[in-house]
Amino acid sequence: MSLLSVCFTFTFGQTITDTITLKKAGGEYQFYQGEQCLSMKQLVSAMKPNEQAYKQIKSAQASYTIAMVFSYVGGFLIGWPIGTAIGGGDPNWAMAGIGAGCIAVAIPLSHRVNIKTKQAVDTYNGGLQTSSFWDKSELNLSMTANGIGLSFRF
Repeated sequence: MSLLSVCFTFTFGQTITDTITLKKAGGEYQFYQGEQCLSMKQLVSAMKPNEQAYKQIKSAQASYTIAMVFSYVGGFLIGWPIGTAIGGGDPNWAMAGIGAGCIAVAIPLSHRVNIKTKQAVDTYNGGLQTSSFWDKSELNLSMTANGIGLSFRF
């Protein structure tokens, strides 16, 4: 009986490879490992074991940081004059124009981040190793004319 439980432990106790998947939601990509949505920092941390994927995601992270800076600065530079105009003041529309320019720079950077990140995910997922022996093996409890037995296929 203990041999049977050990055999089933090996067949069903396999670890599931932690592939990273992406889903497009509202114009941006979200990355998941299992059910957990990963931030850029978590994505970088998850890819650390794969050297090539790690280099790719670090490059994407650098572009991500620059894109976020341009986005936030652009949003502020557009929002301030609009807030001033709504409040009844004299808005500085040149500031809003500079903000629009910052956002115009951030958009292609964000697109580049998506491309680099998808490449890193593909590299990471391609490098995951699965145990070919156990993944393809099959253990069955079967009944024959001679009695009950185990059949193991690999």
